[in-house]
Amino acid sequence: MEAFAPASVTAVFAPNEAGTRTRGASVALSDGVTVAVDDADRSAVTVDGEPASFAPVVGVLDRLAVTAAIDVRSEVPLGAGFGSSGAATLATALAAEELFELGYSREELVEHARAAEVEAGTGLGDVYVQDTGGLRYDVGNGRERVETDVPVEYASYGGLSTEDALDDEELMAMVRREGAAVLDALSDPPTLREVVDRSWPFAQALSLPTQRIVEDVKRVRAVGGAATMAMLGESVIAVDCEDVLPARTRVSTRGAHLL
Repeated sequence: MEAFAPASVTAVFAPNEAGTRTRGASVALSDGVTVAVDDADRSAVTVDGEPASFAPVVGVLDRLAVTAAIDVRSEVPLGAGFGSSGAATLATALAAEELFELGYSREELVEHARAAEVEAGTGLGDVYVQDTGGLRYDVGNGRERVETDVPVEYASYGGLSTEDALDDEELMAMVRREGAAVLDALSDPPTLREVVDRSWPFAQALSLPTQRIVEDVKRVRAVGGAATMAMLGESVIAVDCEDVLPARTRVSTRGAHLL
């Protein structure tokens, strides 16, 4: 059984101190992650056929009380700020439900996927935008969605450890403060351009952008576009530009689904 989930980029986020709720703004991309799920005596994960460690995927299988062989195929870089772990985990949950006829609702599967991500330290809320597609945001009134399919460009140079970042108390205190300021100032509803524009100072305040990211953002802004750093990865997402960054896709208006 196969399922697909769109990649997603979080531009800004602000978790509460308990880590039980996260406000933020994220966008789903048409490029994404496909998983193939097969019945097996023991759970195991491969990426493009090669054995791999993928804690949240195994975690969601455990939560669903099934064992399976999972093969992950990604159109975006893994571990680089594109929500690939959340996409793989959510797609796994959907495919496992169909394969094993478990009887879970979609909402329950999404929550199981999120819980597996949080427990693994690989994400906080990527699965919510991957569930529905579009631009998802929460400025304090709950999760809302903007329907848009605008073109998006991106570049990636590698990953940053999401788990290490989430465990860094000083960094997360800055994220809560700076992220809350951005989210409080967003329009309701915002445009993707506004989200990206306002998120770049947020990334800079955290001292996370590398020189390669800074240079890419400058090139995008020089042609009138907007760009920011993906949270969390050495990656850039941009709008309102053409052929500035090496990869081009669109906002996905469709959430995770079976193939």
